[in-house]
Amino acid sequence: LKNVYCIYLIKNTINQATADRMSWGALYAQLGGVNKHSTSLGKVWLSVLFIFRISILVIAAETVWGDEQSDFTCNTQQPGCKNVCYDHFFPVSHIRFWCLQLIFVSTPALLVAMHVAYHKRNVKKGLLANRGGGVKGDDLENLKKRRLPITGSLWWTYTSSLFFRLLFEAGFMYALYYVYDGFQMARLVKCEQWPCPNKVDCFISRPTEKTIFTIFMVGSSAICIVLNVAELAYLIVKALLRCSARAKRRPAFVHQDNMSTEKAQLQNEKNAKLLSSASDSSSNKTV
Repeated sequence: LKNVYCIYLIKNTINQATADRMSWGALYAQLGGVNKHSTSLGKVWLSVLFIFRISILVIAAETVWGDEQSDFTCNTQQPGCKNVCYDHFFPVSHIRFWCLQLIFVSTPALLVAMHVAYHKRNVKKGLLANRGGGVKGDDLENLKKRRLPITGSLWWTYTSSLFFRLLFEAGFMYALYYVYDGFQMARLVKCEQWPCPNKVDCFISRPTEKTIFTIFMVGSSAICIVLNVAELAYLIVKALLRCSARAKRRPAFVHQDNMSTEKAQLQNEKNAKLLSSASDSSSNKTV
């Protein structure tokens, strides 16, 4: 029975790990579609997100933290004291906190994916309407692979997603610092919560290793913030350059229109003079 129970636990652990990887893989598949339409900085951001944050979180960080509450020990046998102290110093698990952060940070990119899918669906409807349903498979395949330029409404959607990404990253970093009173894991905490009989010493397992992982995750988040700021600045500068180039083109067109109207007026005046001189000469001949 013990062997059967051990085999059951091993299978359950493997299935749970596989399910976790599959869920992150589904998220990567969705964001990979957005990656095709993003800038070079956006591609770097996605690589940092999955290589340095999600991979480390799934492979290493979950193993380091493990069952935190069972490893949290206090020098008292008072019933409920250990649970109350743990809840006081760790209101949210680091692993769940980072999972929630990654979900919130990745969600704005899905807005871009929805915008691209909506645009391509409209293009597909236009093709079907123009060709009467006789659209070739190559046309649909080219439509799927086509990269949309970040202009017009897509520019607004993309920049909005970057703005919300920055808000979520900065907000979660501040929340992590505020909830845990810094990024360093203490070795010893003193608890005076009820029902503890007096000031109790509680010890945290592997504080140095947890501090290293916390600083690594915070550093990765800071790199993502820098990349998002750089990409947002790049898109804004590019949009301003497009607007200035468009504004420079407009006076040239206006000048050409004015020149053409002036030429037309001169030509009309010449034609009027010729007609008047011809009518005068014809009247003289009749006289």
